[in-house]
Amino acid sequence: MTLSKNEWRRTVLSSRASIEDAIHVLNDSGLRIVLIVDETGALIGTVSDGDIRRGLLKGFGLGSPVKDVVHLNTLVVSSDVTREAVLQLMVENKIQQVPIVNESFQPMGLHHWDQISTIHPRENVMVIMAGGKGTRLHPHTQNYPKPLLPVAGKPILEHIINRAKLAGFSNFILAVHHLGDLIQEYFGDGEKLGVRIDYLKEASPLGTAGALSLLNPLPESTLIVTNGDVITDVHYDQLLDFHNEQKALATMAVRIYESQNPFGTVQTEGFEIVGYEEKPISLTQINAGVYAIEPKALELLEKGASCDMPVLFEKLRARDLKTIAYPIHESWIDVGRPEDLKRANEELN
Repeated sequence: MTLSKNEWRRTVLSSRASIEDAIHVLNDSGLRIVLIVDETGALIGTVSDGDIRRGLLKGFGLGSPVKDVVHLNTLVVSSDVTREAVLQLMVENKIQQVPIVNESFQPMGLHHWDQISTIHPRENVMVIMAGGKGTRLHPHTQNYPKPLLPVAGKPILEHIINRAKLAGFSNFILAVHHLGDLIQEYFGDGEKLGVRIDYLKEASPLGTAGALSLLNPLPESTLIVTNGDVITDVHYDQLLDFHNEQKALATMAVRIYESQNPFGTVQTEGFEIVGYEEKPISLTQINAGVYAIEPKALELLEKGASCDMPVLFEKLRARDLKTIAYPIHESWIDVGRPEDLKRANEELN
């Protein structure tokens, strides 16, 4: 399909813009591409979600120029190329967008393989770790399990399941411990949500990975695992596809965290001052609590023993097994403290 004038123009962005600007364009348009143009309006290249993630891994920040991550060798067509030829171009090159340009290389439209509203069923099981006590959220969690706390009128768990449903997932396993009966009573077998839900019952807290040792039988395909207190707009299907493309044994979603030093920093060599930076901002990557895990990786877990996910990743790395990071820029809230719960309600409302 060729998009209407107003739709495709929302993807156009100046080369002077930032990576964060490109993310806003991707999120607002929903077309999974940004067309980067120069001062004359000529197309320089494109930016996709993958381009941004690769840039974040290289150390670029959200404020970095978008031209740092632009894909220059963009396939384009003129307006007289037939629909059949465009479709063939998309299939052969495994792309879903092809810009239309004029003789001056200025964008005139965009061909888009419209699969945005299509849900492709995923047979993969999604495991949600819902056994934590949520002590930092007292008194909210004194007599109530954290994953059932309401956010914008629905339990946190229900938000996670609904988001996963949009990505094609329908098979869920909830790992429960603290007040787990209340969770099971609320969700049952998942019928009311149009999904299937099974349960892993922890006799004692097993950490963010230990409950996976209780899976019997082991699923045959890749698992998506998430903490039960993480509300995010991450596309779980894209995480799964990325994991499979990289042929990894375990993938961890990571998020850029910015922290600002409240003081100016001084660089010295001996007694001599050689540099000064006023309140520098440092960028680190934090664990986002969402993973793609191969069943084979679970062989390193001791059945019924407590283990956190970073420990499992370290065990895999110690055996030279491939573990990778999946940078996310989507909305993400770890509902661990009362202020996080308040923010989640404000944002989702």
